[in-house]
Amino acid sequence: MTSSFPLAVVLACHPATPTPVVQGIQVRLDWARGGAIALTFTLEGELARMRTSAPRAPSRTDRLWEHTCFEAFVVVANGPAYYEFNFAPSGEWAAYAFRDYRKGVPLEQEELCPGINVRRAGGELELRALLHLNRLALIEPNARLRLALSAVIEDAHGGLSYWALKHPSGQPDFHHPDAFALVLEPAEDSGSSEQAKA
Repeated sequence: MTSSFPLAVVLACHPATPTPVVQGIQVRLDWARGGAIALTFTLEGELARMRTSAPRAPSRTDRLWEHTCFEAFVVVANGPAYYEFNFAPSGEWAAYAFRDYRKGVPLEQEELCPGINVRRAGGELELRALLHLNRLALIEPNARLRLALSAVIEDAHGGLSYWALKHPSGQPDFHHPDAFALVLEPAEDSGSSEQAKA
């Protein structure tokens, strides 16, 4: 399926981690100033039955995936190198560079700060973050990219459910090559003519 930005995709819950507290998660993608991708994760569900950390000053923090967290992975063309980004409702974030499957290191550059904005209203939590592609060493202008989008949702009892654009077979694994299901074609110009294929 091919469409142009803005693009909206839906995440699916892994069949081994069902949860009654989340009705669905959608992600909207669009281009932002400076060649960044704006990601807006919208979660619908019973927010009172979920654990989300209280707002804090933006800071880089590891192990965010142990609690409610939204994620994006970016690989250049056919890889194997890729990046991982974590966005917490608290405003905390993390970035990692991998040279191969799960072989990576943290990125601590403050210029990668995604500028997280969170809105809660009724049964909806919306988190907006920026992926600064132009600040990533492995990504050249107009490169063909593949993305994996995912989320970890923690319920009030500490149970975790795993959501992704595409789940590989077996246990949840956001790093698996099959999870990189969204293809972004190179831009024909600097405008919004970039194409995306799911």
